[in-house]
Amino acid sequence: MSSKISHKYHSYEYGSTSFLLVVLILFITTTTLYIHGVEASHDFHYNLQSVEAENVSQLHRTSYHFQPKQNWINDPNAPMYYNGIYHLFYQYNPKGAVWGNIVWAHSVSTDLINWKALEPAIVPSKPFDQYGCWSGSATILPGNKPVILYTGITEGPPKNVQVQNYAIPANLSDPYLREWIKPDNNPLVVANNGENGTAFRDPTTAWLSKSGYWKMLVGSRDNDTGIAYLYKSKDFVNWTKAKDPIHSKPETGMWECPDFFPVSLKGVNGLDASVTGEGVKHVLKVSLDVTRYEYYTVGTYVTEEDRYVPDNTSVDGWAGLRLDYGNFYASKSFFDPAKNRRVIWSWANESDTAAHDVAKGWAGIQLIPRTILLDPNGKQLMQWPVQELETLRGAKVVLTDKQMLVMGHRIEVNGITAAQADVEVTFSFGSLEKAEPFDPEWLEYDAQKICSLKGSTVQGGVGPFGLLTLASQELEEYTPVFFRVFKAQNTHKVLMCSDATRSSLTEGLYRPSFAGFVDVDIAADKQISLRSLIDNSVVESFGARGRTCISSRVYPTLAVYENAHLYVFNNGSETITVENLAAWSMKKPLHMN
Repeated sequence: MSSKISHKYHSYEYGSTSFLLVVLILFITTTTLYIHGVEASHDFHYNLQSVEAENVSQLHRTSYHFQPKQNWINDPNAPMYYNGIYHLFYQYNPKGAVWGNIVWAHSVSTDLINWKALEPAIVPSKPFDQYGCWSGSATILPGNKPVILYTGITEGPPKNVQVQNYAIPANLSDPYLREWIKPDNNPLVVANNGENGTAFRDPTTAWLSKSGYWKMLVGSRDNDTGIAYLYKSKDFVNWTKAKDPIHSKPETGMWECPDFFPVSLKGVNGLDASVTGEGVKHVLKVSLDVTRYEYYTVGTYVTEEDRYVPDNTSVDGWAGLRLDYGNFYASKSFFDPAKNRRVIWSWANESDTAAHDVAKGWAGIQLIPRTILLDPNGKQLMQWPVQELETLRGAKVVLTDKQMLVMGHRIEVNGITAAQADVEVTFSFGSLEKAEPFDPEWLEYDAQKICSLKGSTVQGGVGPFGLLTLASQELEEYTPVFFRVFKAQNTHKVLMCSDATRSSLTEGLYRPSFAGFVDVDIAADKQISLRSLIDNSVVESFGARGRTCISSRVYPTLAVYENAHLYVFNNGSETITVENLAAWSMKKPLHMN
């Protein structure tokens, strides 16, 4: 279960005044909210949560991303495939454009692209969820019977006690599973064995172990230690907590929306949650309430001990791998048996203010669902938009073997709708001799800080080069997505940025320099690929076939609709070649909520 706290409060600069200010802001925010009786870090606007939209502004609404016609949405919940239908539930405020009045909205699709909205599936109505129906997951039980696990709030302020409940379809013959029942033997799991009952939420999809026990995780914390508790059950009704958490980590805070799933060491197929054994790694993903970013590790699930051990190939904590380095939170994956793949959904919040959201009548989108694979190097995940998205591709333009010889050189991509496009491009270069030295002091920074220092306008050696998306004709506004190569000791570091600094002329927006490093052998490859999904107010980008992903929310005032432009650019001294570029105008789905 997550909320909207602007990412602008999470630009950490250790040992600096700005970091202390951030901590102070966070302390004041969370303390204030706790006084109101809510342990989770939510932006509450009690006077706005039930203000219905008089007019829904179409400016900046996405065309092919999932969003309802109006009002607030956040976490994707319990995505699943059942009898030929994809189901997506999500946290939704039916009465306003800020967080509040949350229910489980429900939409269905046959292709993950065209969606039909149904009535809410779960609403507060019972003693075990009367103060809130928060996030959860779906599991398909033997006999092809779906069940939802979700967090209910049993007491309001000041305790805000969180418990884990279940819901089942009222009619399995209904292809859309419109109605869900919450049996009276809820809750299934309560915090009565030392757990923190006000930080105890977001159950995962359950998996069936070889011992015959169903197992699932619940996110929590103990002071500043993030925890994923493991629970097991023979009958899916009576659950007991394992002796120890499956994993925990000090100084990470509350673990929201945990996800735990296997990935294959070979091949391109996804795996059902119950698969274990040889040829399999496991992934533990958590959404950190403190940073509002998502982190994951690849590791080993020691089944006989019910313990997860991360590999030592990445940091287990704040400095670790992220599924996405931008507006991406509360993600939830599911196994799709129809296409043998694992698909992940995620919420992208807004980067404007609550006042903006109320004025426009909506807030929040779901990013394009992505398939997940393990990189052949075994150290990280690779993500890619689901193949069905390509059915929306319309007019196409192609560029090949175009050299960008000098600093400041750019080429416009004409012939498509630049505000609503899908772009795939591969860049190459002849040499890394001009790569800039990587300053050792930067080891104390995260990639976002380096991107803010070395933006797209700062001339370099090998880069910056990439795309200028949602650009106005005179470049008063643009959102660059680009790479920059640095020479470090005995290696090269590849920085990928999606920089919203110059994305809009509107005041009061959060405009970060989102960034991450790309783990590729750039010296051997001498090329790198980039894919960007551009949709009016969102730019989703995938570097090196999805090894590093960044999603940005932006709100141009000039570069809208037909006035938006798209360029490839180079601002480094090394010649960059556009080996091949394909760009498509993207059509609207035939049906969207």
